[in-house]
Amino acid sequence: MQHVLIIHEVESYPAWKAVFDQAVFIRKQAGELSYQLLHYDNEANNIVHFSEWSSLDNARRFFESPELVEIRKKAGVKAPDFIYLHEIERGVL
Repeated sequence: MQHVLIIHEVESYPAWKAVFDQAVFIRKQAGELSYQLLHYDNEANNIVHFSEWSSLDNARRFFESPELVEIRKKAGVKAPDFIYLHEIERGVL
């Protein structure tokens, strides 16, 4: 499995979430299969977006596209950090 971990601060979580939800079709079309959203314990505007992708090439192409750069600006994203990951093991305890 291929995953992307994105850590970023947003100006306002509700405003960011509205844009995130509006982009569901283009995210799915780009190859995002599933996602989790988390925020820091005491900082609701520090968001962690963990998602599974059909391929890391698809994820890179999507996240680096000019269209998404504009969407991030509209959503109030500050300096996102993208980490592209290959799953090596999964377990349940």
